[in-house]
Amino acid sequence: MIKKSFYLLALSLLFPVITHGEVSGTPKSADQPEITLQIESYQENIPADSLSQWVRNQPLLGFESGFKSEIENIHDCNLLENTCPLTVTIKIAYSTRKTDRSIIDTTAIESFVNDLARRIDKDPIDAKFKVENDRVVEFSSSQSGAKLNIHQAISLIEEAVRKNAISPQVLSLTLPYEKVEPAIKDASENSLGIATMIGQGSSNFKGSPKNRIFNIRVATERFNGVLIKPGEEFSFVSILGEVDGEHGYLPELVIKQDKTEPEFGGGICQVSTTTFRAAIFSGLKITARRNHAYPVSYYNPQGMDSTVYVPRPDLRFINNTPGYILIQTKIEGTVLTFQFYGTSDGRKVEVDGPHITQRNPDGSMKATFTQKVSDKNGTEFINDVFNSNYASPSKYPHPGQETKLTQKPKGWSDNEWTAYKKANGI
Repeated sequence: MIKKSFYLLALSLLFPVITHGEVSGTPKSADQPEITLQIESYQENIPADSLSQWVRNQPLLGFESGFKSEIENIHDCNLLENTCPLTVTIKIAYSTRKTDRSIIDTTAIESFVNDLARRIDKDPIDAKFKVENDRVVEFSSSQSGAKLNIHQAISLIEEAVRKNAISPQVLSLTLPYEKVEPAIKDASENSLGIATMIGQGSSNFKGSPKNRIFNIRVATERFNGVLIKPGEEFSFVSILGEVDGEHGYLPELVIKQDKTEPEFGGGICQVSTTTFRAAIFSGLKITARRNHAYPVSYYNPQGMDSTVYVPRPDLRFINNTPGYILIQTKIEGTVLTFQFYGTSDGRKVEVDGPHITQRNPDGSMKATFTQKVSDKNGTEFINDVFNSNYASPSKYPHPGQETKLTQKPKGWSDNEWTAYKKANGI
């Protein structure tokens, strides 16, 4: 009875108990495939080098009945003094076998998941809506938040790592998360039917000189928060107002008559082009639009631009939705975006193009695109073709343009300045 007790003690010392994270079997090679994590629309890979750090191998000595030991010195024992002679018989010693086992570093996995949660968790956004002098001065639609289920994520990743340690394979995991609803889903002050984004348009003014960028920002601010009534015809020129130094504009190149020359407000067409695209993708009826005299790189893709000049040409379209339309603008780096918010009526908008139908050696070209809009029942009520005919840029000579910005303008955030430098190769 005493010998049996000592024998059990010896086994427990030879095989220390692992309370969690232990993997039996032959450890895998250093080449490990990645594990792909999917959380809603977010995706992230756990690289092979991280996986290899989460698993460590531990050599063990054990006894296997019927196995002929390969251990040269079967009498080498690291147990307590005088324990081996009492507990380990010659027969048992000759069945000594060296094995390996892999142990999962659960602490490292928990740390990774906590960092992952900090990257993907997002707070819900309450709806906000405030109108002053027929203009919306505060607006945000409600947005649901998300919170990663950390406990379940840790368990799923541990299991995936455990499987990978035994049998290397490419794994894809969908991690559970909880949707967090905002406290205010619909602002009570919003009685205009403005509930969702119905369309948006973007353009990139990469490479623009500093005066042009300044004018784009000034003009863009004129349109942020503008409300368009149901059935109202929107006029870009009317909302834009006067374009001169007194109204905050700087001289910059504009296409005028038969040449390109500096004039107050150069760059405003970046704003009208972006507005035009937002109207097209919102399924609105365009009533007035003209393309530029020649192709301008700021308005790529060619064929979806809209030039304006006070008092004409103008950009016009009709709000043919059942509710008000709210214009929201933003500039991120060198990307200008107009978002139209309003009432969704189930319409479907299809835009085919723009397509270059003719391109000539002198830079002149022709382009076209089609806007088709159908109601929720599939009945088409807009089918418009927009043709653009561009002359050669050589017909509109212009002086050299200014250099790019080299210092962060006053009022720009660090993120805006970083994005601008990246976009312009500074």
